[in-house]
Amino acid sequence: MTSTEVTTESEDSGPSGYAAARLRLLQEKTQSGPPRRAALARLTDDWLTALFTAAAEESGVRGAALVAVGGYGRGELSPRSDLDLLLLHDGSADAGAIASLADRIWYPVWDLGLALDHSVRTPGEARGTAGEDLKVQLGLLDARPVAGDLGLVAGLRTAILADWRNQAPKRLPALDELCRERAERMGELQYLLEPDLKEARGGLRDATALRAVAASWVADAPREGLAEARRTLLDARDALHLSTGRATDRLALQEQDQVAGALGLLDADALLRQVYEAARTVSYATDVTWREVNRVLRARSVRPRLRAILGGGAKAAPERTPLAEGVVEADGEVVLARTARPEKDPVLTLRAAAAAAESGLPLSRHLVRHLRTAAQPLPVPWPAEAREELVTLLGAGESTVGVWEALEAEGIITRLLPDWERVHCRPQRNPVHTWTVDRHLVETAVRAASLTRRVGRPDLLLVAALLHDIGKGWPGDHSVAGEVIARDMAARIGFDKQDVGVVATLVRHHLLLIETATRRDLDDPATVRSVADAVGSASTLELLHALTEADALATGPAAWSSWRASLVTDLVRRAASLLAGEEPAEPEPLAPSAEQERLAVEALRTGEPVLSLHTQPEPASGDGEPEPVGVELLIALPDRPGVLPAAAGVLALHRLTVRAADLRAVELPTELGESAGLLVLSWRVAAEYGSLPQASRLRADLVRALDGSLDIRARLAEREAAYPRRRGVKAPPPRVTVAAAGSRLATVIEVRAQDAPGLLHRIGRALEQTAVRVRSAHISTLGANAVDAFYVTDADGAPLAGERAAALAREVEKALA
Repeated sequence: MTSTEVTTESEDSGPSGYAAARLRLLQEKTQSGPPRRAALARLTDDWLTALFTAAAEESGVRGAALVAVGGYGRGELSPRSDLDLLLLHDGSADAGAIASLADRIWYPVWDLGLALDHSVRTPGEARGTAGEDLKVQLGLLDARPVAGDLGLVAGLRTAILADWRNQAPKRLPALDELCRERAERMGELQYLLEPDLKEARGGLRDATALRAVAASWVADAPREGLAEARRTLLDARDALHLSTGRATDRLALQEQDQVAGALGLLDADALLRQVYEAARTVSYATDVTWREVNRVLRARSVRPRLRAILGGGAKAAPERTPLAEGVVEADGEVVLARTARPEKDPVLTLRAAAAAAESGLPLSRHLVRHLRTAAQPLPVPWPAEAREELVTLLGAGESTVGVWEALEAEGIITRLLPDWERVHCRPQRNPVHTWTVDRHLVETAVRAASLTRRVGRPDLLLVAALLHDIGKGWPGDHSVAGEVIARDMAARIGFDKQDVGVVATLVRHHLLLIETATRRDLDDPATVRSVADAVGSASTLELLHALTEADALATGPAAWSSWRASLVTDLVRRAASLLAGEEPAEPEPLAPSAEQERLAVEALRTGEPVLSLHTQPEPASGDGEPEPVGVELLIALPDRPGVLPAAAGVLALHRLTVRAADLRAVELPTELGESAGLLVLSWRVAAEYGSLPQASRLRADLVRALDGSLDIRARLAEREAAYPRRRGVKAPPPRVTVAAAGSRLATVIEVRAQDAPGLLHRIGRALEQTAVRVRSAHISTLGANAVDAFYVTDADGAPLAGERAAALAREVEKALA
């Protein structure tokens, strides 16, 4: 059925006729996108026209019109869009008649269940309200007559546009501030896992703001790709409305696959990538447009003073300050010098970008577009100057981001580095990550720029930072895939064979230090030797240390802390000593500390658990924010089964998050001259809500858990039932593996699972039931994911045989499923 047929069949002005025609239109599979939105607007126009005509006759009102404003005024009705309507009248009718006219229009709309934003005003009142309320004025810029006195509407439109242009010096800065406040509140659409398609920065609100700027005649937005970006966002919103049946603009995780299917896309990742691409186009156009608006308004404000100084109509040419060969600053932007010849200077693009980043200035949009079309491609491998300019660009710090985005918006980055296309706008589903893959890579280079004084080869650090996750656009382990790609890209950039090898090693092992430090026993020589063997040299280790910190800082606040930094530093120190030829001695059983021995003696005397709780506030992290309170919890008690699950369960009940755990057997002499076995548990924990429980309460609950009078499992289940966690997409199942060559002293069981209260308690129960001894535990939690490593032995203290270790992993995985 065509839109014309729908309109013809809906001539019944009653709600039922319109509702049936509307439903048929929305269910049509052959019509979507702009045609459907326009058809829905026409269908609604016809229905409202009939309502208005009948109501005007019955109320006797003349000199009135029904006006569509906002999105409806633009003819862009999404399935669940509000109807934004203005009942405009010339003031000649009495108030009662106008009220009667309005009611005869509004009530049928409400009866149909449609959302309605309505107002009743004369042209003078409408102008007055617009002058006081910026949002009203923006809506009236798209005013469109639906029914009634067309001349009345035309007069209002002319007046509103004239007011908008006359008031531009005051109104545009207010609009700019409104957009900035909204962006601060809603975030950037191009990086959000659950973006608001309308309100987030780069969304439909910003696209509408760009139309308003163009209507002011002060500046115009870059038009290339902007209309297509708006269509992409509107199509996604249409599919979201139809999928959910609600008037929502938030693309929630649980809706994304269904929306993707409605749009004919492969999956939710393909949807997000398309949405992110559109948002970047809108965001870039927004940046360029507001920069031009501010430039024009500044020029207007100083022009009268310049005329007075210069006399007559003389105009001062903008000052041009040289920045680099072929590159100058003019009017606050980086532009090409008059003598520049991009068609003969293939390094000019990178030279201009580096100069802009170093000076903290934006690249002129005209410069970037001219370089895109006129600049010659770089030879492969790149000349030394091009490589140096890239390193300069990456090392400029925060100002690198805006310059890189300008180059990426015009497709220059993928021309320089073709493999970049794989990570462009690629979403990262792990909520620990703040950015898309490509922006994370740039952010890592920004963080690495502040660490270049720590390394002997800053250029290799910066390039490795840019490339460390480049393999995320390929199937399989991204570190393995990334090593191959980074080797090719480093060679393309012009590094020699040895440097290419270093960059490839850094990319292959960029997670090695953080994963080893937080998940392995650093007192085990096998742990340190595995790191030294993988890295190969002290200079590469130095670079990897800086890259690890930059990567974590660029990931998000949950990925780095002073605690993690201290573990990585300790590992690097040990590996550096080994690389320097200092062979570590085989570890001897560590003697307990004075505090541990005191507790063990007390536990032997009383035969009961003894606890010591020490608060250790963390120093401020790199961004100056205080970290959660750190707590050292020591427990000593007679050796017996069930200690690990009991202690972990008690900590979970008291909302203490375990960061690391160590279990050690201690032999002490008794009064009879015999020896007694005790367990000393050293826990590093953090208070989930910043408040610490009393040691006496922990001890009392631990005693009850060990004697069976406190049912940990039941208590945790009750709390989960009372305060269920919000669920998004279904978490992948737990995975339990035996780490290959993890240690010569014990078998390393690695558990990867969705973090949840009591997880460590459940793991401990599963391990206890298999009759193994837990030598130590290393707990690491990033966002919703827990990665825990347990060093276990048999009853005699030896590593498990291969078959038994594999069976143990299967049993633990089964218990967690």
